[in-house]
Amino acid sequence: MTREGRTGEGEKGSWGARPGGYQLQKENAFSASAQVGHAQHPPFWMPLEDTQIWGKSPLQVQKVVSSSAVYFSILRNPVQLMESSFMYYKGASAFSRARSLEEFLSQPYHYYNPAKSDSHYAKNLMTFDFGFNPNGEASAKRVQLMLKAIEASFDLLLISEYFDESMVLLKEILCWDLDSVVSFPLNIRDSSTKSPLSDTIVEKIKDWNRLDWEIYTYFNRTFWERIDRDIGRERMQREVKALRERQAELARTCLQGTGSVAPKDIKDSSLQPLQHGNAKILGYNLKQGLDKEMEHMCRRLVTPELQYSSALYKKQFARKPPQPHQPAPSQQGNALRHKLEGTQN
Repeated sequence: MTREGRTGEGEKGSWGARPGGYQLQKENAFSASAQVGHAQHPPFWMPLEDTQIWGKSPLQVQKVVSSSAVYFSILRNPVQLMESSFMYYKGASAFSRARSLEEFLSQPYHYYNPAKSDSHYAKNLMTFDFGFNPNGEASAKRVQLMLKAIEASFDLLLISEYFDESMVLLKEILCWDLDSVVSFPLNIRDSSTKSPLSDTIVEKIKDWNRLDWEIYTYFNRTFWERIDRDIGRERMQREVKALRERQAELARTCLQGTGSVAPKDIKDSSLQPLQHGNAKILGYNLKQGLDKEMEHMCRRLVTPELQYSSALYKKQFARKPPQPHQPAPSQQGNALRHKLEGTQN
């Protein structure tokens, strides 16, 4: 599930919409040269899709982003992430022959081949997205180096399971207002495609995704430490309450019915989310008769991510390319990253 406030579109900045596709692969890393003419107009809004852009090419990112930029990403519990990946990426080489997640985890190396180009969907996906070897040894030394490299590279790591709290924290750090982080859930699966997981399967997922689990547990702790230090629990509760009230107000204004609907019930084809793998992704219907300004605001909140990315791409490349800008790259995170690469198997 993703939820996006989509603030940058309305700001006086530049978007880093990437030509040639929405996802990066092992052999298809981010390149500064692909960001046609958008290197020198801070603030620069670059969607780090699943952190893949940053993870494989941090120096390339730094070439096109202002040295004053704030880097942040969001983590998801690896147990839920693995279950979701199995459904969404059912066609991936590691999952296609397994009849269930339980069957895959019973003998994962019968199905999983780390040499396959899509193998990252099946093991330590967040580790891969941060640019590290998902098949590396989970030794204490390697884990500590990996955590320090991520911590040195990112100003803020958010937590998907505490999305509203994450948005409040992000709003605080970036000095945004409430409407900048209000959102509706996108990429929600229908409950018919979700399965409860036994305690045994949960432990197998944690073991199979040990590096991801180490990342998640560490930054889940630092997330709450950041809240305690910068905001406090009582104020956070008040802010979350205000955010949810604003979300509910916009839902009443924007949406037909009570919320998300099945794909077959979405009336506007431009709001139809991509249906992928065995997942059934829900969407929304907008109310009729909204005035132009409100309709535009509501549509931004419910447009699926691929259509929204396409709109940003068209908006970006409709402008005349500006002159290049070369900010000084951050050194600490890169040094730790190179040190860690020497420990990978």
